[in-house]
Amino acid sequence: AVSSWRMDVPGLDGKCGQASRAAADLALGQDALLTNAEVTQANFPLPAVQNLDHFGKKVEDLVKPDHGTTTLGFIFKNGVIIAVDSRASQGSYVSSQTVKKVIEINPYLLGTMAGGAADCAFWQRNLGMQCRMFELKNKKRITVCAASKMLANTMYSYKGMGLSMGSMVAGWDPSGPAIYYVDSDGQRTKGTIFSVGSGSLYAYGVLDQGYKWDMDIETAVELGQRAIYHAQFRDAVSGGTCSVYHITQSGWVKLRGNNHYDLHYQYYPDGHATSANSVI
Repeated sequence: AVSSWRMDVPGLDGKCGQASRAAADLALGQDALLTNAEVTQANFPLPAVQNLDHFGKKVEDLVKPDHGTTTLGFIFKNGVIIAVDSRASQGSYVSSQTVKKVIEINPYLLGTMAGGAADCAFWQRNLGMQCRMFELKNKKRITVCAASKMLANTMYSYKGMGLSMGSMVAGWDPSGPAIYYVDSDGQRTKGTIFSVGSGSLYAYGVLDQGYKWDMDIETAVELGQRAIYHAQFRDAVSGGTCSVYHITQSGWVKLRGNNHYDLHYQYYPDGHATSANSVI
């Protein structure tokens, strides 16, 4: 059995617990007349406001913490294909076009990023450490099943603390290829085809139409790239480049990293039929 892992931050649980209890008291109408001094003396200070819920709502309206991405993965006869875009957004702003959304956990394991970029990057690198520790302790490579369970255990131990993550853990182990979906609520699902992110519905449309178990490698790579391209075309917060990885018994290899605009003119040299060509 794989034990649960938590960050060893002294006093963090106690501070979070105090903050949660204080917020619950406010919600129930208790201690509703906290003074500014009392609030600032707390170990985990809350905003010095009278109505915490109303304050939080105003902050959310101002910040609008929306985010988007498109990632996908599927198993076929010749291995596993992972394809991702590279755009990061901050609300309605495109903050980066060059985010690496595939975390290379070890030579046989890949993780994908969807949700909060910091959460995904940090916890999947933490998973890489756990996998290496497992390998050193047990003298064998960790399975995809066990690695995904480690990540799910970590996520479940921090459930309700504001993490935002929807990741795939994909790889090849002695039992063959595997893909697991793990999110920040601790949910863990095994499957053959997954797409995660705001553009996932568009990607699923292409995958449902083109997926076949007995595809050759070139056809599978092209299918993954085309699915990401169409999601980038339709989803405003997916874009940048399209990276495609192939995982086999020998490990993973990156096969493509094409720019979205180049793909657009490759697929539609005369323009897309549904594109708006003029403003009336």
